[in-house]
Amino acid sequence: MQEGNEAAVVVLITAPNREEAARLAEMIVGARLAACVQILPEMESVYWWEGEVKREPEHLLLVKTTAGRFATIEREVRALHSYETPEIVALPVSEASAPYLTWLVENSRP
Repeated sequence: MQEGNEAAVVVLITAPNREEAARLAEMIVGARLAACVQILPEMESVYWWEGEVKREPEHLLLVKTTAGRFATIEREVRALHSYETPEIVALPVSEASAPYLTWLVENSRP
């Protein structure tokens, strides 16, 4: 497992539709904030918002990057996202193949 700014993380981001998910993914990869973004097909999210339970379709982005890129990803996604409070959550990668980690780190640098 890597540590510090080059530690691998997977950032979860939800978007209300495929078009917004694609725009966010293109921005993230195009700005070299992540090596890869996968857009999962539509799912249903059930969540608590403004005093009631909501159900909405969403797309999930899996952003493969490093811990050091998280703050910039958060700032850039918040600037473009249509949600008032978008989900932007980083999960640490506890194990991964060495060649994949090398590729991820090299391709998440400006």
